Parts: sequence; structure tokens; C-alpha cells
Amino acid sequence: MQIIQTVVVKQILTKNSKQQLFNTYQSKRLQLQKECDQLQFELKRLEKTKSFSPGALKKHFEKEIQMRKEKIKLVEFQIEQLHILPLGSELNEKEVQALVEVKVGDSWDERLGQLTIIIKDGIVEEIR
Repeated sequence: MQIIQTVVVKQILTKNSKQQLFNTYQSKRLQLQKECDQLQFELKRLEKTKSFSPGALKKHFEKEIQMRKEKIKLVEFQIEQLHILPLGSELNEKEVQALVEVKVGDSWDERLGQLTIIIKDGIVEEIR
């Protein structure tokens, strides 16, 4: 019988992966900043049309802008943490599902122990 089990994928931090993560965080931060700017532009444009209630309109846009600013703060925190981490650190990247074969007589605890896949520079280094 086969069952589905969650497997943690971890990435070993190398110089290349650190740079890639930094670039990813930077582009995410830039995208969020562009979205904030676009929302502020749209707010001003819609305020001039006077076809919407100014209070409700402003409240809605401010909420959206604030959500993005919070995400920017999170990305900036991730960038700070990335600079602190030493090379060789293991970072949780994601979780995937795997099929595991279970037979009569198997040790249940061993079969369902947490599986982990270790990746270094995009190559599977180890399966624990």
C-alpha cells in the first residue's frame, strides 16, 4: 500500500544560493513598492473623478497600501536575516508530498519519520 507523506526540502546556503535569494527578495521588494506607487496614483486619479465616496475610497486604498508596506517590511527583515546567516546553513525551502510504500511488518515509526531532502546549488545532496 502507498501513502502520501510530507517531505521537507532544505537548501544549503552557498555563495550562489545566497545571491539568488538576495536577488529574489530585492525583486519582490521592488514589485511591492511599484504596487504601492500604482495604488497611490490610482487613488489620486479616482479622487479627481468624484464618482466614488472619498472617505470609503481612501480607506480602501490605504488598507491595500498598508498591506503591501507590511510585506515590504517582512522582505526587508528576510534580507537582514540572510546577511546574518553563515554559509552552510540549512534553510527550509518548501514542503512536497511523496508516495511511501508501506507493507505488513514495516515499523510504523520508521516509515513515517520526517523525511528531508537536502539541496545544494540546485542539486540533491542528501535524503534523510
